[in-house]
Amino acid sequence: MTILFSNILTLETMDPNVRPESMERITSPELAKAFIDEQIAAVREQVGGNKVLLALSGGVDSSVVAALLIKAIGDQLVCVHVNHGLLRKGEPEQVVKVFKEELGANLIYVDAVDRFLDKLAGVDDPETKRKIIGKEFIDVFAEEASKLEGIKFLGQGTIYPDILESKDGIKAHHNVGGLPEGLDFELVEPIKLLYKDEVRVVGKALGLPDNMVYRQPFPGPGLGVRCTGAITRDRLEAVREADAIFREEIDKMNPTPWQYFVAIPDVKSTGIKDGKRYMGWAAVIRAVQTKDAVTAKSVEIPWATLCAIRDRIIAEVPGINRVLWDFSDKPVATIEWE
Repeated sequence: MTILFSNILTLETMDPNVRPESMERITSPELAKAFIDEQIAAVREQVGGNKVLLALSGGVDSSVVAALLIKAIGDQLVCVHVNHGLLRKGEPEQVVKVFKEELGANLIYVDAVDRFLDKLAGVDDPETKRKIIGKEFIDVFAEEASKLEGIKFLGQGTIYPDILESKDGIKAHHNVGGLPEGLDFELVEPIKLLYKDEVRVVGKALGLPDNMVYRQPFPGPGLGVRCTGAITRDRLEAVREADAIFREEIDKMNPTPWQYFVAIPDVKSTGIKDGKRYMGWAAVIRAVQTKDAVTAKSVEIPWATLCAIRDRIIAEVPGINRVLWDFSDKPVATIEWE
């Protein structure tokens, strides 16, 4: 059997952030189990008796890391859910319900909405926004760690496309390029050499429910990269509400796309409401299909579905007066707008 991860990285010449050519693609429960077993041993050796602080967003990557670390070190794992105000509608409540109430995780909930949005006020550069969000995350974790004993490690759901895009300068990821140099934690990144499809296979092997394993991906900076330009609270709320409507309508498709969301650029156009002229935003809808997030193809959306989406968003979300469909492929366009 091809060596998967930990043994192959014992070679001193191996770059730990480069996926070895001999690393077999994880496509079966058997390969997933072998990977999990290797990672459990590697994490136990790295962490010892110390505690690990993990950012638990409720997304696929952090959920898989949480499940793997629970298997490896049990109650040495402390999960922290940070509500930074950039999550999708209903997500903070769902994370608490699923992980704390149903899965019994050691979960700390942090309300940091004002803290993040105040820091982001007036910042329009995408990379600066990502780095601010990444730094604030680390600062929040440092504060939570100072309240606990034995925290030496920071768990992260970094996956291989994050590393590739950061390395190539396409975009900084909050868990790769956005970390400050003076990071006080040692990182624990058990899935950092996996592609998204492999992460899902591993999640299934760990026993996570399908609605968690096959949940569409969500960027670390959250809606911050979908409320393009300088974030304002009213436009951010419009993104959140429009996105919820779009996802509700697209969920009626079978099969559903790999990823689908709404972005609202910081541009207004003329509209007519109640017989009067007014300026409103354009909601941009996007749905793509991909295997590993390195390339992606736009998904065809039926005309009736497009009309339903358009009518609901314009009628139900204040400030939006038109809906645009982004059907660009990656490359040239990245999946996210920022």
